[in-house]
Amino acid sequence: MNTPASRSSVITGIGVIAPNGSSTGAFWKQTQEGVSVLDRVSREGCENLPLRVAGEVRDFDPVTAVEERYLVQTDRFTHYAMAAADLALDDARLGRADYEGEPFKVGVVTAAGSGGGEFGQRELQRLWGQGSKFVGPYQSIAWFYAASTGQISIRGGFKGPCAVVASDEAGGLDAVMHAARSIRRGTDAVVVGAAEAPLAPYSVVCQLGYEDLSLCDEPTRAYRPFTADACGFVPAEGGAMLVVEDEAKARERGAMVRAELAGHAATFTGASRWEQSREGLAHAIEGALREAGCAPEEIDVVFADALGVPAADRAEALAIADALGAHGRRVPVTAPKTGIGRAYCGAPVLDTAAAVLAMEHGLIPPTPNVFEVCHDLDVVTGRARPAELRTALVLSRGLMGSNSALVLRRPTDTQL
Repeated sequence: MNTPASRSSVITGIGVIAPNGSSTGAFWKQTQEGVSVLDRVSREGCENLPLRVAGEVRDFDPVTAVEERYLVQTDRFTHYAMAAADLALDDARLGRADYEGEPFKVGVVTAAGSGGGEFGQRELQRLWGQGSKFVGPYQSIAWFYAASTGQISIRGGFKGPCAVVASDEAGGLDAVMHAARSIRRGTDAVVVGAAEAPLAPYSVVCQLGYEDLSLCDEPTRAYRPFTADACGFVPAEGGAMLVVEDEAKARERGAMVRAELAGHAATFTGASRWEQSREGLAHAIEGALREAGCAPEEIDVVFADALGVPAADRAEALAIADALGAHGRRVPVTAPKTGIGRAYCGAPVLDTAAAVLAMEHGLIPPTPNVFEVCHDLDVVTGRARPAELRTALVLSRGLMGSNSALVLRRPTDTQL
């Protein structure tokens, strides 16, 4: 009998909208090849701001991806999330026919770091420039952190447990395990993930308060974690959505099981206290390993948080060594986000997608723009590294002090 305690959560669908591709296939092709798409910021109104380099989503047309009635109600960050959710559902082959009679068995969880800044700025400009009668009715909802969860739920007819996780950038991982715990409590499937759109004038000005933001104007040098040249992180747009299901239900309907969500843990160590984040992140890793029933030496690859701030990078390298012991100095570490930028809550979900694809293809993607590593880590650089990958560890930290770790396992078989 499949009791709640025995329900295993698995990933059956992946959808990606990222600076290096508006599909999972395009994202993985560029990721495995180590292509960097970081470039000068070109968003209207951002040209003269101190932020010079970012990861922009350039090949995405919201008009073709989202219906007009939803388009006018939502910000760019929700457009990305809705499109990625469609891709994930298609990938999982989960359609309305699968849940039409039981819409309460499917939920939605997203994480958000800043909400709909572009939409909000536009409406506030109308308020101050033209008056309150010119402010649209959707201003009250489009900027809100929960907008993506709400619109995906409404659009898909999902009436199960819905939530938005606001736990800093690490919220992307926390949302994934929030979904897994909903599965344990009886939900059959959850559409989960995060997408961000931080490249609008108001949003960028807010980010300029982060001392960890890279203001370097050279795309190839702006984001180089784990090196002596590290000068901060580069922000990015986009993100990823996943379909997480109860394994028994997924197999019953013939879905392909892509990975198991084996274990997760989270801690909090305070804003920009990077030295303390060593202990906090190590505790999160250890907790995730315990929940997964996984020994440190079983970890085959680490997808690092890779902030690009010397103190934070040093703390992460030491945390990996603290939690994994001697294996922490041998296990391959990668940070493909250095080629696309750090999409806040979307970043660790993109890393989760990359980790699943890496296990499927037996290939560890490289860390773009990183060459001479100055920490005691085996960082994969230059080109992808072939490897037999059964278990992956994904790490994330937020600028406000959240730490999160997720253990993924490759299934022994993908289908019955």
